[in-house]
Amino acid sequence: MTFNKEARDRYLAFAATPDARWTGNFRDLAASVTRMATFSSKGRIDGPCVAAEVARLKRLWSTGAAVDDGLDSVLSAEQADALDPFDRVQLAHVIRTCRSSRSLSEAGRTLFAASLAQRASSNDADRLRKYLQRFGLSWRAVQDHE
Repeated sequence: MTFNKEARDRYLAFAATPDARWTGNFRDLAASVTRMATFSSKGRIDGPCVAAEVARLKRLWSTGAAVDDGLDSVLSAEQADALDPFDRVQLAHVIRTCRSSRSLSEAGRTLFAASLAQRASSNDADRLRKYLQRFGLSWRAVQDHE
């Protein structure tokens, strides 16, 4: 994957500005370039692709969400941008719990432990599956993108 000259110049100019926080250092930079390569349909990163990534990074850094919460690996930029801050924090916790669990059932038991005694049904795996589906995710998608 390569940049066209104008796109490379624009990205490097942005990357060196004080607005570019890069709190995750190289990890943020690598994720940013990977995103652009993934979303570039022509085999080259072009100006519109860089413009979209720069806008995404500015939004991310302006909301204080620059910490890698793991959602960029399972959600598209559009999906992530559509999340309310509350949903973003909650979904990030669910993703971390799923990735540290051996099964959907174990993750469900962990996430819904306090409410287990108060429910007639204890199908936590199904409850978790439905929660992930609200965001267009599945157990497999979460596990495959660690």
